Amino acid sequence: MELSLESDAEALWQDTLDLLAGRNLPESILAMLRKCRPTSMDNAVMHLETPMRLVLKNVAKNADVIEECLSQAAFEPMHLEVEFVQAQAGAAAPTPSSMSREEASSWAAATGDGHPAWDGPAARKMADDGWVEPSPEDLREEAARRRHNNPLVEDISQATSKLTFERFVRGEENDIAYQAALQVANGMNSTYNPLFIYGKSGLGKTHLLRAIQNYVAKNDPTRLCVYRDASSFITDYTEAMRHSERSAAAVLRQNYADIDVLIIDDVQKMTGKVGTVGFFFDTFNELIANGKQIVLAADRTPAQLGMGKDGFDERITSRLSSGFTTPIQVPSYELKLRLIETFCERMREDAVRENVAGLTGVVPSEARSYMAERAGTNIRVIEGFCQRCLFAATAAEKAGRELARDEIEALARECWPSAGRVVSIEDVQKAVEKYYDIDHSSLVGNKRNKGLMEARHVAIWLSRELCDRTLADIGKHFGGRSHATVMHSISVVDDARREDKSFYDRLMQLRESITGNA
Repeated sequence: MELSLESDAEALWQDTLDLLAGRNLPESILAMLRKCRPTSMDNAVMHLETPMRLVLKNVAKNADVIEECLSQAAFEPMHLEVEFVQAQAGAAAPTPSSMSREEASSWAAATGDGHPAWDGPAARKMADDGWVEPSPEDLREEAARRRHNNPLVEDISQATSKLTFERFVRGEENDIAYQAALQVANGMNSTYNPLFIYGKSGLGKTHLLRAIQNYVAKNDPTRLCVYRDASSFITDYTEAMRHSERSAAAVLRQNYADIDVLIIDDVQKMTGKVGTVGFFFDTFNELIANGKQIVLAADRTPAQLGMGKDGFDERITSRLSSGFTTPIQVPSYELKLRLIETFCERMREDAVRENVAGLTGVVPSEARSYMAERAGTNIRVIEGFCQRCLFAATAAEKAGRELARDEIEALARECWPSAGRVVSIEDVQKAVEKYYDIDHSSLVGNKRNKGLMEARHVAIWLSRELCDRTLADIGKHFGGRSHATVMHSISVVDDARREDKSFYDRLMQLRESITGNA
């Protein structure tokens, strides 16, 4: 089989990708394959190019199924060859295939290729027959040298090493952020640059940032990945400025410029720090210009970071918004239940494996459901709550009984002091009236304009969620509405919170303003 047209190779490769999509390959592998560029076909061989070394390893692991689908698409036996092609910065000229060392030096100077010194092990080396790519061992040695010489690179602690993509508990509230972080980690999506994740404290932003760091360290150690929170970034800058050596600032700038993946957490802490923000802006621009990846997290959107007298100026906020911005939402009951089930099981397994007494019991299903009802929205606090409940469940198990609801209630009050207070329907109505700026008679009356209807549905839903009252009691407090009408309001809100993330955010903010249950 010989096809000379590149379009034919591309068409066959697209057909192959379609077939592979039905073979239950991980999405990360499919994304890698989509980044490969078919160049030609000859003698029943499909030739692909990729600028990512990680693709070569993953293609080799899945060669059988890929070639099977390729052969199926071509209707005859086919083989696959993938070649690594070093990405050139800007519009660099192609690398000559054969030249002397002196000619190569002149060519590099003329084209601005920017290869490191000839003696560097990761630089392209000269062979008798021309340029050759460095071996994997050369790349590892060069990466080790860069890590050793860059004080910003720190060893990953045992606790941090557990913050992986595999251990991240996913739900509708965080799945887009998860998928974006994974694509950045495996190098699949260069358009997510910078990747900006925002959300309130304790929802899992740091977990995703550390997961990127752990993924890169494990799967592509030739990339230099550095995690810094904003406080550390500020300290780096201020100490360099105060240093007696005038070159300290230049050295710091060079250290940051040498990073392949820069992760900065809690960016909002930089507001008001004019010098640090200027240094950050310059570092940001240099890394982006050189094709490096930046990942940022904050408790608010880039636009919100620009608000107030100390906010970032427009050039910063526009830069922060230039890539992909995604929120992490507060967890719903369903996600809280999934978190609780996961945390309890992991803690129990760890305790059994490490022979830790006091955490080897089982939290019954009914108890986990009640824990989810009483839990707040801060995932870090939920994890601590699970540990305490597991400890209580282990003690109860030894006493020949199960963990009781009143024990869970007491522990919830300790974790979220205001969670145990009784919420009345009147409390809910007052909060909703204030939030929507309406009076009580409008909330419980029969007017049916859109704003009033939303407020009324929300108030009824929150009354069901937060108040220990029957649906009939709730209906009486809303102008004598029937059981069916109350159920309809609850159904309307349940549908809206699943389909409309902005509505869900408003609903959770209102809920927390009533309970203080953060």
